[in-house]
Amino acid sequence: MRIQESPLFIDPIYAGTADPTIIWNHIENEWWIVYTQRMASIPGPAVTGVHGSELGVASSKDGSDWVYRGTLEGLHFEHGHNTFWAPEIIFRNGVYHMYVSYVRGMPTNWNHPREIIHYTSLNLWEWKFESILPLSSHKVIDACVAEIRPGYFRMWYKDEADNSYSHYSDSTDLYNWFGGERAIADESHEGPNVFFFEGKWWYIGDYWKGLKCFSSSDCLNWKEEGIILKDPGSKPYDNNLGNHADVLIAGKEAYIFYFSSLKRPEGYRPGMTVDPEYKKLAVQVRRLTADDSGMHCDRDEDFDFVLPDGPSILPEFR
Repeated sequence: MRIQESPLFIDPIYAGTADPTIIWNHIENEWWIVYTQRMASIPGPAVTGVHGSELGVASSKDGSDWVYRGTLEGLHFEHGHNTFWAPEIIFRNGVYHMYVSYVRGMPTNWNHPREIIHYTSLNLWEWKFESILPLSSHKVIDACVAEIRPGYFRMWYKDEADNSYSHYSDSTDLYNWFGGERAIADESHEGPNVFFFEGKWWYIGDYWKGLKCFSSSDCLNWKEEGIILKDPGSKPYDNNLGNHADVLIAGKEAYIFYFSSLKRPEGYRPGMTVDPEYKKLAVQVRRLTADDSGMHCDRDEDFDFVLPDGPSILPEFR
């Protein structure tokens, strides 16, 4: 039994490893985690450290010993030091499609447009700009894409102009997106992730108090199924909330990749000077289970974690 590492990976440049997505690289025959390389260790006014981020890459053959590989190439379609967040990557018909949140420049506040950008690649390294997606507003982030039936794709994303509810849009070719409306609007949240597991569709959203789970048979009508990653774990860099996750279905197992940190010391207030260790954001992996009572995740469970040699994943719609 090979116990999973904890943390799984911390960015060695800025220590700000956020919004992970996991994808099999068919060219290099290894797993990649692509993530927001948040500049957590860099001083700056207000929310500067959240902006200006590139997309970092860590690779592994089997889920252990993740190695930092650098940042993705070809993303900068306009001049300046700009911001890339929360990549979503899927592979279809020999092409990688990435949908990433984009902010022009490095704002010191949140009052700036945000768009979701579509890129394509043949090797996961070199990316071609395709378009800025025409979605429900110009304050959209955190795309998630799933093939909900053969040749029919749905994208979920956060619309900050609509109280930070999630919206959806559909496509038959991954280039042109149409229609859509609110998806889940019970409370404000971000980071939607949708996947098929144990015979039904699951939606997990980051509610800033843990990840709320929903299930559905049609990806339209959602039933609440509990909240996970709310209570702190005991493993290193995991005693804070779990944030913005991606889920990998590998055979009969479901693995959730999320980012967490050390819980700030008691009495902390924004702007206070703290030990740099508290600023580090780490990617963690845990096992998901589901039953009639909902979705579950034990942050302190030790489990055998070995990823397969290639994606042993059926089409999501089954």
